[in-house]
Amino acid sequence: MTTETTQASPRPMRADARRNYERLLVEARTAFTAHGTDASLEDIARRAGVGIGTLYRHFPNRTALMSAVFQGEVDGLLTRSRELLASPEPCRALVDWLRAIVAHASTYRGLSRALMAAQSDEASAMARCSLPMREAGSGLLARAQSAGAVREDVGITDLMQLTNAISLAVEQSPDDPGLADRLLMLTLTGLKAPGGAGTTCPDA
Repeated sequence: MTTETTQASPRPMRADARRNYERLLVEARTAFTAHGTDASLEDIARRAGVGIGTLYRHFPNRTALMSAVFQGEVDGLLTRSRELLASPEPCRALVDWLRAIVAHASTYRGLSRALMAAQSDEASAMARCSLPMREAGSGLLARAQSAGAVREDVGITDLMQLTNAISLAVEQSPDDPGLADRLLMLTLTGLKAPGGAGTTCPDA
């Protein structure tokens, strides 16, 4: 006898639940921007006009809420990575991609730490943000390596950790607007392949 198993599709949200979900995302984004990712979840729920229980029904923990808030920005970064794959300057494309990640991560205090942690915890809700970015960055890194601009022993995981560390440094030094580019250029210097095209990789 053959048994067929049908997986039910998730039920769509009711209109009121969808409104609550959207309000929570709006208030969470506002709170994370103003106060960092450690902002009070109770305050976020209150400003959204719902109870904390409603927040936890939509987002079982802080990390899940962060992942949902940042998904739009991640989608934008993924779109940018696809555009950069067509760039005639692979090294410049990689630098532009890293700069975009730093700008994104340093917008929210605490985000860079969460992204760094997600690199080693694929079960984390933040992996929904970090894993696609790592995959996108792999293509840009491979092009730069094929062009001789970046050492062959550089891996995308190490590169993303370095980039998130730069974001953390930028987050902690808001009065130094040039810090990100200086640290990116120092990083690039360490990544350059010896001789060849790597020595002519353009500056930021």
